[in-house]
Amino acid sequence: MSTLKHIIYNCRQATLLIEKRQFKKLSFREFVELRIHLVGCSVCTLYNKQSKVIHQMVQQLFHDSMKAEGVHLDEGFKKELQYLIDEELNKN
Repeated sequence: MSTLKHIIYNCRQATLLIEKRQFKKLSFREFVELRIHLVGCSVCTLYNKQSKVIHQMVQQLFHDSMKAEGVHLDEGFKKELQYLIDEELNKN
């Protein structure tokens, strides 16, 4: 399969690049490959739009939860978590 056909018909690679782009800058080659694929693939174009919206919503949710006052772990949960950690450390 030629390189161009591989780019055009590889939705798996395109979705990987779409997700990678959310967290890291794509190389020039990756950027071009993704652009070429998105021009011809309406499914991945829709996935790209949905991925951006989901990423923004998660970022906003995370940002809002960090600002919320009074959000703390209860003492019982902390003790149970510490107990589980200590047990796991003692196994090794």
